[in-house]
Amino acid sequence: MKKLLFLLIAIFPAINAWSADAPAPVPPPTTAPVSVAPPTPASTAIVIKNKSSFKMEGGRNPFWPIGWKPSGLTTNPEAAGGGSDIPSTSFVLTSIAMEKGARFAIINGKVIQEGQQFALQVGTATYQLTLKAIQDGRVILGRRDQEIVVPLRRK
Repeated sequence: MKKLLFLLIAIFPAINAWSADAPAPVPPPTTAPVSVAPPTPASTAIVIKNKSSFKMEGGRNPFWPIGWKPSGLTTNPEAAGGGSDIPSTSFVLTSIAMEKGARFAIINGKVIQEGQQFALQVGTATYQLTLKAIQDGRVILGRRDQEIVVPLRRK
């Protein structure tokens, strides 16, 4: 214990001398507060020099997959409004699925839900049809005022 006390007494003057060599902290300069004026509306207005724009002229939609071509778009007057009645032989009903709350039919290889619209292409004409009802063993399609009953194809 005496040795420890002696050691502290011998080192104390050296520590005191060492801390005296360190520079004293400098207080921050005192300045008067500077008043800042609020920005005026003229200084905050942003002026747009070049406005960007996009105009699509006859090109393909950039959101379509590469190589995909839209179908069902036609300028044929027969497909748009007039035209003859579509025979039920134009359709092949291969399957009907009835689940709780949902009914599906496979017509010409496409899965169609009750109430859904779809397109039928016969030759150069394209017809818009609606699947009105799915019944046991048949479906009822609608086009304007025409109803087409398509029976299930059984093998």
